[in-house]
Amino acid sequence: MPVQAAQWTEFLSCPICYNEFDSSSHQPISLGCSHTVCKTCLHKLHRKACPFDQTPISTDIDMLPVNCALLQLVGAQVPDVQPVSLSSAAEVEHYEVCRVCVEELALYLKPISGAKGVATLSPSVLSRPMQRKLVTLVNCQLVEEEGRVRAVRAGRSLGERTVTELILQHQNPQQLSANLWAAVRARGCQFLGPAMQEDALKLVLLALEDGSALSRKVLVLFVVQKLEARFPQASKTSIGHVVQLLYRASCFKVTKRDEDSSLMQLKEEFRTYEALRREHDAQIVHIAMEAGLRISPEQWSSLLYGDLVHKSHMQSIIDKLQSPESFAKSVQELTIVLQRTGDPANLTSLRPHLELLANIDHNPDAQAPSWEELESVMLAVKLVVHGLVEFIQNFSKKSHDTPQPQANSKYKTSMCRDLRQQGGCPRGTNCTFAHTQDELEKDLWKQKRCTCHFSLIGPHQSGCVKK
Repeated sequence: MPVQAAQWTEFLSCPICYNEFDSSSHQPISLGCSHTVCKTCLHKLHRKACPFDQTPISTDIDMLPVNCALLQLVGAQVPDVQPVSLSSAAEVEHYEVCRVCVEELALYLKPISGAKGVATLSPSVLSRPMQRKLVTLVNCQLVEEEGRVRAVRAGRSLGERTVTELILQHQNPQQLSANLWAAVRARGCQFLGPAMQEDALKLVLLALEDGSALSRKVLVLFVVQKLEARFPQASKTSIGHVVQLLYRASCFKVTKRDEDSSLMQLKEEFRTYEALRREHDAQIVHIAMEAGLRISPEQWSSLLYGDLVHKSHMQSIIDKLQSPESFAKSVQELTIVLQRTGDPANLTSLRPHLELLANIDHNPDAQAPSWEELESVMLAVKLVVHGLVEFIQNFSKKSHDTPQPQANSKYKTSMCRDLRQQGGCPRGTNCTFAHTQDELEKDLWKQKRCTCHFSLIGPHQSGCVKK
């Protein structure tokens, strides 16, 4: 029976015996399927197959090289030379170049290496998605054909994520939400804020979940009437734009009538809130991609839900919307961004390497790469990841400037309703309401103190005037 695979952050210990990898009895051996097990546990296997996915092990276990990239991360002594069973000296040379590239890339995981085989996710230059993709590459067994196929795919994935990270680094986060909602409004749609949008969608569902067919006008009036008790600002125009967003997402089956309004019926697959919300979110992400905006899952979670709990949900939507052409398109977008900024870090020099990675066939059934192709991919990955790290360390304002919350100029005398009812506030530090009891009490005390000071010395002598 297959063994349960370990979490990706537990890549420094054997997932069978749970001992940390070392250079003696628990040497890490990566298999063609990219699972890594210590040599002692491999020799104890009853059948010559991976204990996690039952993939046959075609090479003799003693001839599989130790994963030196993992050894260097746990601080163990790395063997100088390891014999590998390849068909020619030229292949061995290509293998050595690729091995060194992977080991150098693995050093970027050093800041997250922890004790007892578990990676401690302390602050690192690379983002969590980059770290995860790098762990995938580090666990590829290059002497196995399947391992080389996986390594090339992992290299492509790292390259694609690198482009996304570089575009994100060049974006102004203050303008990001404004650009997003402008793109949404340009398509006749609207997002009303996490709390109001959620209620509007639930009311659309309430009206149509039983299979009813309503005209757009009747549906909009129903939602507005139910919504205005809690949200007085709800209008027929704004709710009509929310309905338009669902229409663009093809959530309705529309029946046309002669000389009368068309009837809208919610498709059967969208008659639950989870399904309807996912399609709604996917449509907004699609609009952002059309507008050339790159938004991280954390940012999406904050924008659409007012919290960071929905990162995985948004990441899955982003992944589903990605196409084989997305990588090449992103490289073009990065080139335009660099032309606009002047490219002080000379990132344009990475374009040939990124294009090489973008041209890799991502299909799991793709033909195995030659050793020359594998070497060129590994060298390209090393250069683009190094370019990203160099940019973050030396040119990124985000790595040097810690954003300080801007105190609102007005006193906050009551708690934020969105935070209290929804668990998050989309306005963040710009909210005019208090987010904590301490903030509320501090502002009330400041207001009282300022008022007393003002009454004692008069407005012309005091700089403390309530705004």
